[in-house]
Amino acid sequence: MNKVRSGVYGLNRLLDGGINQNTITAVIGSSGAGKTTFATYFLKRGLEQGEDAIFITLDEEPKQIINEVVEMGWENIEDYIDEGSMVFVDAGGKQFTDFIKTELVDFVEEWKGYNARIVIDPLTPVLWSVHHRYEQRDLVSLLLRETRKIGTVICTLEEHSVMGDLSGQDLIIPMYLADNVIHLRYKSHENPERRDMKIIKCRSSRHSHSWHMYKIVKGSGIIVQDASLSGENPPNVVDLNSRLEKALAKIPASRKKKLTPKVSHSIYWTVSLLSMEDMGTLDPDYVIKQILLEYGLMDG
Repeated sequence: MNKVRSGVYGLNRLLDGGINQNTITAVIGSSGAGKTTFATYFLKRGLEQGEDAIFITLDEEPKQIINEVVEMGWENIEDYIDEGSMVFVDAGGKQFTDFIKTELVDFVEEWKGYNARIVIDPLTPVLWSVHHRYEQRDLVSLLLRETRKIGTVICTLEEHSVMGDLSGQDLIIPMYLADNVIHLRYKSHENPERRDMKIIKCRSSRHSHSWHMYKIVKGSGIIVQDASLSGENPPNVVDLNSRLEKALAKIPASRKKKLTPKVSHSIYWTVSLLSMEDMGTLDPDYVIKQILLEYGLMDG
């Protein structure tokens, strides 16, 4: 099965190369865990390599999402919107059930052949729009079955129950229907500096079964830490730009063909923003490697 790069630095290696194409991935987490950040950088990665992006929002208005994304370092998101390669479907405030039942099939038909990446953020209100579990299952199944026809789908789910308990009614149906389930664990009341990620399920692919620390960094989105490096303390002052140049110098000329102007800008912009952020215990050389791995410039 073909793999797509996730846009989450360090995650592809845990998924045997990336997310399987035309699959459904449910990303579960509490408020502040980074679900929307995960989803938006998934779209960003696809746009950078010429794919289209569809963001279906059932909570925040598109304008608010765009402002938050720009604040997080994705400075050229509006360029993609202006050129039509990224579109928002604002389902907030409307009866989304009617959209799924009456308009979704025609919407999917319009997008067939575009190889898009689709985000549904969050999926939870779809479940709340109907009361009976059988109807919830039918509605979510129809939504996911149709959207996967036009690409690879990420849907986010709010974790409202006891932290770590994934047996809540709002989670069971989407987890069952999804091909992949990723849990972002964030106990803000206990340790606001620590976040952990675990791949709960991944059909038709090898994957990690362990918890992995991750950090949300402006301009980079989510960076998954290497467990073997989590105890190390990098130097306080890090010249990431020189480390990037040294890493690029070692890349064979045949690989550098992937370094298109758009990709090159994204890499240098990411590293420049990283240089101004507190990276905590993230190893700088590891971070540079994950960035280059994401764009297929290195093997790992």
